[in-house]
Amino acid sequence: MKIAVAKEIEVGERRVALIPDMVARLVKAGLEIFVEAGAGEQSFFYDDAYEAAGAKIVADSGQLWGEADLLLKVAAPREEEIQKLREGSAIVSFLNPLANPVIVDRLAQRGVTAFSMEMIPRTTKAQSMDALSSQAAIAGYKAVLLAAATAPKFFPMLTTAAGTIRPAKVLVMGAGVAGLQAIATARRLGAVVEAFDIRPAVKEEVQSLGAKFVEVKLDEETVAEGGYAREISEESKRRTQEVLSDTVAAADIVITTAQVPGRKAPRLITEEMFARMKPGSAIVDLAAEQGGNCAYTEAGKDIVRNGVTIVGPINLPASMPVHASQMYSKNIATFIQYMIKDNALNLDFSDEIIGSTCVAHGHEIRNSRVREALEVVGGKV
Repeated sequence: MKIAVAKEIEVGERRVALIPDMVARLVKAGLEIFVEAGAGEQSFFYDDAYEAAGAKIVADSGQLWGEADLLLKVAAPREEEIQKLREGSAIVSFLNPLANPVIVDRLAQRGVTAFSMEMIPRTTKAQSMDALSSQAAIAGYKAVLLAAATAPKFFPMLTTAAGTIRPAKVLVMGAGVAGLQAIATARRLGAVVEAFDIRPAVKEEVQSLGAKFVEVKLDEETVAEGGYAREISEESKRRTQEVLSDTVAAADIVITTAQVPGRKAPRLITEEMFARMKPGSAIVDLAAEQGGNCAYTEAGKDIVRNGVTIVGPINLPASMPVHASQMYSKNIATFIQYMIKDNALNLDFSDEIIGSTCVAHGHEIRNSRVREALEVVGGKV
């Protein structure tokens, strides 16, 4: 069985699917690994390190893709890359299947078995394979560093000969993996941190990190399958915004992290809430690629409006490619080792992890939510 590691061609994507250390473990386990020349360069993992780990370097991209039994990637493949895959092969990658079901449809048409790392179930058994969580932790950490670099003031309290400087007030909206890491990082930098999430169960986690939990009581279920936040009613959104308006206005930094898989990001900071923010304050919106949690966010841009800076970063994990690749590599290697039996893919779709993650097989889209998403965008199933 030939397992291939592709070089990422997406602009700004600096991660690699497998690092040399993980290649060595897979080779030791009896697997044959091929790596496209230069695949790890943007992550500072070079070809000689892969060769030392037991991988074979392939210079011809078409050959690598065409001969692979199982191809490993980070970013979803482009159309020209899909065309290189042979029928009957398999791919494991981030595919963003609910937001971009056309890619899954194209893979299915090609006869490729596709596994989406976003669809790894959030269970104890699959925890070491959960790439969304590992990459979200990096995004939460980096968001605070961006905020600290953007803010025109200190984060920690300082006592100087010129007087005492009060610590910055940071509000983190959304206390998932990214939000919790943002809280921890902001606290390490000395800020006073508050956090909000519609899921009341995260209150203890927020408080354990030294932050104050801003509580909004809602009369509806707020937790979706897998522990994600559920999209709430318009009345609950209005109530939430009313409660948070004063907290947002008092904050020096607001970091928003709320995302709903396959849907536009919920609006957390409305035009009215934004208008009350202090000049010199800043927002880092981690949901920029999904439309943004802030009314004025623009993906990939830093803008200043009424003296407030809004940062709309794209693909933050790729800005820390060494550790992002290390963590993703562990996730994907654990997944393929779980799935491979006797040097072949064990396509046991009754298995929760394999069944949930496989979105295309046998020229068909397997996941009903992906099929529904495809119909919405006008595709055919």
